[in-house]
Amino acid sequence: MELRPGYSRSEVGLIPASWNVKSLAAVADRIMVGIASAATHAYRSRGIPLLRNQNIKAGFLDDGDLLHVDSGYEETFRNKRLKAGDLLTARTGYPGVTCVVPAEYEAAQSFTTLITRPKRDVIDSHFLCQFVNSDIGQAFFTRSQIGGAQKNVNAGTLRGMPVPVPPLSEQKAIAAALSDVDALLGALDRIIAKKRDLKQAAMQQLLTGQTRLPGFGGKWETKRLGDHVVFLRNGTQSRAELDETDETGPLRYMHYGDIHTASSCLLDSGRTAMPRLPEVKARTLDRLANGDVVFVDASEDLAGVGKAVELRVPEGMQVVAGLHTIAARFDKRVLADGFKAYLQFVPAFRKHLVRLAAGTKVYATSHRHIADVTMPMPSAPEQVGIAGVLADMDAELTALEQRRDKTRLLKQGMMQELLTGRTRLV
Repeated sequence: MELRPGYSRSEVGLIPASWNVKSLAAVADRIMVGIASAATHAYRSRGIPLLRNQNIKAGFLDDGDLLHVDSGYEETFRNKRLKAGDLLTARTGYPGVTCVVPAEYEAAQSFTTLITRPKRDVIDSHFLCQFVNSDIGQAFFTRSQIGGAQKNVNAGTLRGMPVPVPPLSEQKAIAAALSDVDALLGALDRIIAKKRDLKQAAMQQLLTGQTRLPGFGGKWETKRLGDHVVFLRNGTQSRAELDETDETGPLRYMHYGDIHTASSCLLDSGRTAMPRLPEVKARTLDRLANGDVVFVDASEDLAGVGKAVELRVPEGMQVVAGLHTIAARFDKRVLADGFKAYLQFVPAFRKHLVRLAAGTKVYATSHRHIADVTMPMPSAPEQVGIAGVLADMDAELTALEQRRDKTRLLKQGMMQELLTGRTRLV
């Protein structure tokens, strides 16, 4: 790495020559582990808050699932009581993820977490937290994790973590700038969560007929799906087999994993990185068309039963359904394009498939299960209206999620610049 004027090499990369690098132990009054003794017998509905590894998120404390312990039990561990401004670092789950203890949890306890008490006249708690959660800080934990399947870090390892130490005023300026971005990210997360709740409520109302769109009325007609569907022939190649196929082949191959990982139930196959399949292996397979619905035929949990996508196939592209999928072409006069994507969320449809799902390690769905669904359906024009409302909500959610993702990338870039002094604020 080229040495810039006014910078020097260090254990954390190039930093301003006026900065120091010290071990975490050198900038902390204490580094210790929280309560590590059995505590279940001391759990109470009220009492002393007990923070756990799962409460620690990157940069904030999630107290949505908080435990409390008896004050008599806690008194034995009074030397481990937390102070506002302490850092909590997860030892297990996501080892290394760190947050600052807020003022409202002064004197709380923690269970098997790592606790760092910074020297306030040397290092700012929020600056230190930002550094520990940065790519540089997390890389240290990746190198230092111990254990088998359940990785963890210990206090001894944490003590040796190299930390850049700018002047205290610069630390506070850096922490404030990054905290502003964190506040924006938090606001976006809250808006997204609210919009998701609103969409869920809208689906519950519109897909059951509890709420009707303006201009529509009357009783929905009950129909059997099997009377209005043709099932298409799908492939049986696994991902491993596809890895050996011609990547320049003319056909896209929709694997069940493409459905499980899809972020939307309306899938544009032209914007999805599906593998290709040579023509010779697809001669007996049916080509998918706009409006076709592809279901997964198995799921590891009941939440995934009936998961599906409705396809948008660009002109000139050919797509076939693959292993562990069920491809269905419904009569558009009965199930309108756009509405079919939300079929999986109709309570009557889900209830039927969940009731019939079979298996021990996975829950299976079959062509017959889908065909045997009998449910009330709105008219095709009303379906179009419902689909339009839900698609608009999906589009709004997607735009917000994209904005949040771009903001996260912006923050990562800011952390790289500010925490190593490439960009100076003072």
